[in-house]
Amino acid sequence: MSDRGSRRLPVVGGRVQCTPDKVVPVDRCGFCVHSALVVVGGGELPSPARAYCSRCQVTSGVDMAKVEAVVCDDARGEGFRSITSIIS
Repeated sequence: MSDRGSRRLPVVGGRVQCTPDKVVPVDRCGFCVHSALVVVGGGELPSPARAYCSRCQVTSGVDMAKVEAVVCDDARGEGFRSITSIIS
């Protein structure tokens, strides 16, 4: 993905570098508005949060334990923001 502001965050030991000073469990990305895509088996899938929010992109459940990287569109460095703040 080459969108401006997107970062491809590798998963290392089940965790990703969310912001320069914060490492979080990859499971958290499944609930984050900034998580655009997840990489599983080398292929990109809509993240669970983004797929649920858009409703037009339905994805089968993603096993976050198998995620190799997360494509994050957090251009401002906000860090984790729960999708529930948008859909509730």
